[in-house]
Amino acid sequence: MPTLIEDTIAAISTPIGKSAVGVIRLSGQDSRKITESIFYFAQHTLQDRTPVLGNIQRSHSEPILDEAVVTYFQKPRSFTREDVVEISCHGSPIVLKAVLNLLLEKGARMATPGEFTLRAYLRGRIDLMQAEGIRDLIEAKTLFQAQVARQQASGSLSKRVKPIKESLVNLIALLEAGIDFADDDVSILSDLEIDRRLDDIIVSLSDLDNSFSVGRLINEGLTVAIVGRPNVGKSSLFNKILDQNRAIVSEIPGTTRDIISETSNLEGMPIRWLDTAGIRDSSSRLENIGVDRSKEVLGEVDRVLLVFDGSVSLTEEDKALLSTIRKQPFFLVINKIDLDQKLTQKQLPPLKEPIVRVSSLTGDGIGSLKALLLGELADHSALEQDGAFLSNFRQKQQVEEALKATKGSLRSFKQEMPHEVFLIDLHRALKSLNGLTGETTIEDILGNIFSTFCIGK
Repeated sequence: MPTLIEDTIAAISTPIGKSAVGVIRLSGQDSRKITESIFYFAQHTLQDRTPVLGNIQRSHSEPILDEAVVTYFQKPRSFTREDVVEISCHGSPIVLKAVLNLLLEKGARMATPGEFTLRAYLRGRIDLMQAEGIRDLIEAKTLFQAQVARQQASGSLSKRVKPIKESLVNLIALLEAGIDFADDDVSILSDLEIDRRLDDIIVSLSDLDNSFSVGRLINEGLTVAIVGRPNVGKSSLFNKILDQNRAIVSEIPGTTRDIISETSNLEGMPIRWLDTAGIRDSSSRLENIGVDRSKEVLGEVDRVLLVFDGSVSLTEEDKALLSTIRKQPFFLVINKIDLDQKLTQKQLPPLKEPIVRVSSLTGDGIGSLKALLLGELADHSALEQDGAFLSNFRQKQQVEEALKATKGSLRSFKQEMPHEVFLIDLHRALKSLNGLTGETTIEDILGNIFSTFCIGK
C-alpha cells in the first residue's frame, strides 16, 4: 500500500448509497488549500474547528454542484495529526463522486483502504493496537462488540501493556548498567530481586496471553451444535432459541439431513447455532450422509447441546451419544418437559456437566438454557476489563513470543548463566512487545492490517 505520507489524500468516508448527508475527508498539508479552491463562502479562509456553509463549484463561472458544510481541523489537533478537512454534502452518490473528482483534479490523491488510520498511526496519534480497535469497531456486529472495540480504540489494551513493557525496560536497563559498570562502585540487582522481577513479568504476560480467550469470544462469537438422536426435538429447540421457524419440524425420524446454521445475538455475544441431523444407525444412504456430517461438526464447535427426550426412558442411542461427546464441552438438555417425564435422574450416569430441562414447545427453560450458556462460556468479570484483552491472533502471537523469551531468560538465570546471556532473551521479549504496539513493525505487516479497513477510514 502507498506510504507517501506527504501527499494530500481524499476519500468518501460514508457508505456509497442514497442518504441525507455524505462526508468526504481530506488529510495532508494541502487539505485546506485544495478545499478552498472549490469551496465558495463568505470568509476568506477556513478557521480551525469552525463549520462553514458554502457552495461547491469548479469556479465562479460554473454551476453550483452542491451546498455543503465544511469543517477544517488544523494539525496537530486532528485524527491524523495532519491538516484535515471534512466536507458534508447531500448524500447523493453522484454528487459525492463529483465533489471527490474535483478534489482529485485540484491535487489530492485517492486514499487507499485504511490510509487515514495508517497516517494517525505513523504520526504517533495512535498505536497499532488502537488502530486494530478502530477496525474492529467498524466491523462490529453487536453493540457489545462495538463497545469493547471503542475501548480498545481509546487505548485500554495499550494501557495494560504499558506497565509490563516498562518493567521489562527497567530490568534490562539495570542489568546492563550492572555489566557496564561492574568495575565501579555501582550496585546491581540481587539474584533474589532479579528472580522476583522476572516472575512478575512472566505472570503479567501469562495473564495477558490468557485474555485472548475472552477477546476471541467477543470478536468471533461461539459456535454451538444441537445434537441428539432423531425426534428428541432438536429442530424445535433450534427454532425456539432463534424465535423463528428456521428448521423443518416433523415427527418423521431423519427429517433433518443436513447442517442448518443461523446466528443470533445473545446479550451482545454472537452465537452461531447448528441444527444437526439425528445421529443413529440407518439404512438410508442419504440420512447416513447427514449423520456423518453431524459427527464431523462435533470437532469444530465450541459447545455441544446434547438433547435427550424427557418423555421416554434413556435409550442405548442416548448412551452412545453421551459416550461420544464426553471429552468435549457440552450441556445436557432434557427436552419435552411439557409431557409426562419418564427419563429420571437415576437413569443418567454421574455428570459434572450442567443439565437443563426445557420445552421446545412452550419455551419453558429456554431462558435458563441461554443464561447457562452465556455464564459458562463467558466470565462476566473478564468481560468487564474495559476492553483490556487481546483481540486477534497477531496480538496473541506477539505476546506468546514475549512470554517465551522471558521464560527462556528465567531459565538461563536459574542456570547461573552470565547476565549477558539472559539479557539476549529479554531484548527479544522487548522486541515482541514493541511489535505488539507497532513500534518495530515491518511494512508488510502494516499493509496486511490496514488493507482490511474501508476506504475513507
